[in-house]
Amino acid sequence: MTTAVSLSFLAPLVLLSIAPFLRGRNDPARGFSPRWSEYAALASLVLAAGGLLHAVLLGPQKLDPIDGAVSLSLKADIVSATMAVLVAFIGWVVMRYSRSYLDGEEREGRFHGVMLATLAAVLVFVQSGSLTVLILSSLCIGLGLRRLLLFYPSRPEARRAATKFAWVWHGGDVALIVATLLILAGMGTDDLGAIPALATASESAILVNAAVALIVLAAMLKTAAFPLHGWLTEVMEAPTPVSALLHAGIINSGGVLLIMASGLVQLSPGSMAALVMVGGFTALFGAAVMLTQSAVKTALAWSTVSQMGFMLLQCGLGLWALALLHIVAHSLYKAHAFLSSGGAVKAVASLRRPGPVAVPNLAAVLKSFGLALVLYGLIAFLFSMAFGPKTAQALALGAILIFGVAYLVAQGLADMAPADLTKRTALASLAAAVSYFSFQALAQAVWGPGLPRAPVPGPLEWALVILAVASFGLVAFAQALFPLWAHHPATAGLRVHLANGLYLNALLDRAIGGFRIAKSN
Repeated sequence: MTTAVSLSFLAPLVLLSIAPFLRGRNDPARGFSPRWSEYAALASLVLAAGGLLHAVLLGPQKLDPIDGAVSLSLKADIVSATMAVLVAFIGWVVMRYSRSYLDGEEREGRFHGVMLATLAAVLVFVQSGSLTVLILSSLCIGLGLRRLLLFYPSRPEARRAATKFAWVWHGGDVALIVATLLILAGMGTDDLGAIPALATASESAILVNAAVALIVLAAMLKTAAFPLHGWLTEVMEAPTPVSALLHAGIINSGGVLLIMASGLVQLSPGSMAALVMVGGFTALFGAAVMLTQSAVKTALAWSTVSQMGFMLLQCGLGLWALALLHIVAHSLYKAHAFLSSGGAVKAVASLRRPGPVAVPNLAAVLKSFGLALVLYGLIAFLFSMAFGPKTAQALALGAILIFGVAYLVAQGLADMAPADLTKRTALASLAAAVSYFSFQALAQAVWGPGLPRAPVPGPLEWALVILAVASFGLVAFAQALFPLWAHHPATAGLRVHLANGLYLNALLDRAIGGFRIAKSN
């Protein structure tokens, strides 16, 4: 890694140079705020793209203005430069969207200024070369996003959401600070590139495991993992561009943190196991609650909870390149989904078919799921023969994906004849399996060289892999047969409880005094 100034290091500076001038401009008629905020975001995108090209052609770049045990450094390798381009691209789209969305708002300039400052902090975060820079940028992200959540301060729900976010987000910062102190005490550096090798040679396994556990805790808090996920489902009180900006390296910052520290995190099997269990349960829980929501943006928020849990599961399995691919794909999709949510209700209504809900055929669903797994196994065998054997973790993740495909086909085509259902399932499963292994090979080729390989599974890892596949399979199968038991009295009660997120959000409100916050003023 050479010491140089990558173009992507300049991207945050462009945003910060414009942000102070926007905060005081509250006259929408002048047009200064939306125009210059969009230009600044576009310039940061160009610089980030230049930084990625720089990293591809010349190799990783690093900037160390302050070097020592506590350092302030930035890095631009393929992984961090990819994230910088992703953040800058979504940021530019969001700022462009905000020009019309906030047109005429009284504090339009202030909104644009805080958005640019928050976006700059995220760009620094994803290019951090040391834990100190990670902490400082994370603190700035939290402060900026809290102000955005309070853009409508008269709304009690907005104040409550901002308070819950601050407690959870900065709780993650505290965990990260303590982890950094432990690493400094045991290894004498906070450099992200040097820590894994020093941790491997360290004689204090307890200190290393404690530091990793705190990093994993910080990642869970920042990705709204169960059971402290409630704040994410309430950010709908903020303007829609804020919800989209969340997916530009903010809600997925826990995944970015884990990928940056992957060489260290993988040294602790217990922490990896915790990621699998918490991530897997969060994914299942978020997906189940999402199906009970009637509001489009709330359903999207619960979908994000589920997706972030799945990302933690990927990290826990050691599939770091796939986790990064997931971050990129989910960020682009979900930012688009939020920005286009205004037309979603009309679009969904036009797709709904009149008449009674179709009841699936149990035998046909069983046959479809079995066929999907057989075809998946065949594609996995062919790809293994062509490109080398696949890890158990990668095969397990693909099986989970196939379960989801089989469920979606069974749910959407329940009124078709069993033969047609089987045929559609076969086609969808083949397409999903080929796409999964193709994208996996692509992600491994692009980002894999800079990330650790998945660990060889031991008894604990095998147990977790089997548990994850069985859990997702059973849930997918149960959801596919939902119309068969949807009218049972117990099901109606369960649906109400799920629609309220099992009331965990209310418990969090009570714990932090959220109800009092909502009633104040």
